[in-house]
Amino acid sequence: MQLEEALLTRRSLSQLGAPAPSAEQLAFAFAAAGRAPDHRLLRPWRYLVIEGEGLSRLGNLFVASVAASDPARAEAESQRLRQMPQRAPMIVVAILARQEHPTVPDWEQWLSLGASVQNFLLMLHDQGFAGMWRTGEMATSATVRDGLGLQPQEQIAGFIYVGSALADKAAPATPEPFWQVWP
Repeated sequence: MQLEEALLTRRSLSQLGAPAPSAEQLAFAFAAAGRAPDHRLLRPWRYLVIEGEGLSRLGNLFVASVAASDPARAEAESQRLRQMPQRAPMIVVAILARQEHPTVPDWEQWLSLGASVQNFLLMLHDQGFAGMWRTGEMATSATVRDGLGLQPQEQIAGFIYVGSALADKAAPATPEPFWQVWP
């Protein structure tokens, strides 16, 4: 796949199944993620790969997260919460590993992480896989963050659901021009 095709055809797909990328395919995707723009080469990101039994453990963390603030809701929604990680054969947790630096503010490190995730998704797409970057309440949960072993300065930027596309969806409409030449 050529770069132009990859950029113009990649989209988020929610219906994902096996197979997930192999270790070698993941290595290529993470190599691409590591080439993101990165002021001062801080590498303000890291990733956790979760699959197999880890998906069940993540579902249990989701239940525990809700139970910490609303036990009744956790009980009522426990099945749905446990099933959330089962929507794909693999989840890659994108983590902002923020670094203190006098010339690189937090917002630049977030942008670098976003570029890293985009490179990762594009390389997966190039290899024939699909993904969906999800956030939501579990991405900001202290219970989930601690359960995954994040350090105090780290934050979850999202859960990237990864696998093989089980269904396609139409490409989004071409947007109206959102750029202009100044002045």
